[in-house]
Amino acid sequence: MEPILSVEGISKKFGGTKVVDDISFQVDKGEIMGILGPNGAGKSTTIRSIMGIIYPDSGSIKFNIKNTSKIVPIEKIGYLPEERGLYKNVKVMDVLMYLVDLKNYPKTRAKKRMYEYLEKFDLKGKEKAKIEELSKGMAQKVQFMASILHEPELLILDEPFSGLDPVSQDVFREEIIELAKAGTSILLSSHQMNLVEALCNRIFLINKGKKVIYGGLNEIKESYANFKCTINGVFNGLDLLALPYVDKVEGDESKKIIYFKPNASINTFINEISQNIEVNELHIDRISLHDIFVGIAKGGISNE
Repeated sequence: MEPILSVEGISKKFGGTKVVDDISFQVDKGEIMGILGPNGAGKSTTIRSIMGIIYPDSGSIKFNIKNTSKIVPIEKIGYLPEERGLYKNVKVMDVLMYLVDLKNYPKTRAKKRMYEYLEKFDLKGKEKAKIEELSKGMAQKVQFMASILHEPELLILDEPFSGLDPVSQDVFREEIIELAKAGTSILLSSHQMNLVEALCNRIFLINKGKKVIYGGLNEIKESYANFKCTINGVFNGLDLLALPYVDKVEGDESKKIIYFKPNASINTFINEISQNIEVNELHIDRISLHDIFVGIAKGGISNE
C-alpha cells in the first residue's frame, strides 16, 4: 500500500539529550496507525516534527499528497494537539470558520459540515455559545471538529480521548473509524490502550526516543504477547505455579489469571487441570496491548 507519510531516520536533541533517536515509520493511505510510548518517550517531539513545528536534527519527513508544493502541506493535514487551545471568548461557529478558513477550504461547504457535526456530536444549538461556556468535553468535541472540517487527507490525533466520558469516547471512536473508511489516513497517539487496540491497524512503539516495536497489531501480539487464562472456579489447592509452562499467577481462591511462558501448549494445560479444577468460567486469550506497553515501560520488553 502507498504511504501518505514517511518518517525516515529522524533524530532530535534538546540540550545534550537525544529525545528522538533514528526512528522510521510510515502511515499508509486509509489506515489508522498508532504511535505509542510512555511519557517522555519522544512521541510529541515526533508529531511536532511531522507538523513542522520543530525540525529534526537529521533524517527526513516526506508527504505523498498531490496538488501541493509545500514541504508540510498544512491545508491537507488535520491536527488535534495534546495541549488543547481554542479562543475561549469566541463563539463556536466563529472559531471553527476562522480555523477552516486558514486551510483555504470552501466556506459554504465548511458551514454545512459544521452543522452536521454539531448535530452528530450532540452540540446542536451551541454554535453561538462561547468556548468558555462549554464543558471540557464539549470544547474537546469542538477542537476535534476543527481538525476534520476541512476533510484532511492526513489526520494526526494526539491523545484525542483524554478527559472524555465513555459515551463521548465511543462517538470519537466511531467517527475515527468512519474517517478511515472514507480514505483519511490517521496517526493516533493515546494512552487508552483498549481504544488503540480496537482502532489501529499497525503500531509504532517508542521508548526513550528509540523504536521498540513496529508492525501490524496481530503480528505484534503473536510475537510479544504470550497467552493468559482467566478461570473462575474451585481450584482444590492445585499449585498452578508448579506447572512448567506457567510464568505467573494472579488472583484469589475463586478467580485466577494464569500467564503462560512462550510456546506453552494450551491444550496440555487444559488436559492437566481438567481433573483438578471445578471450572465455572474460563477465558483464554493473548495478553493485551496494555500489558505489552507496561512491559516496555518497565524494561521487560525490548526490540533486541
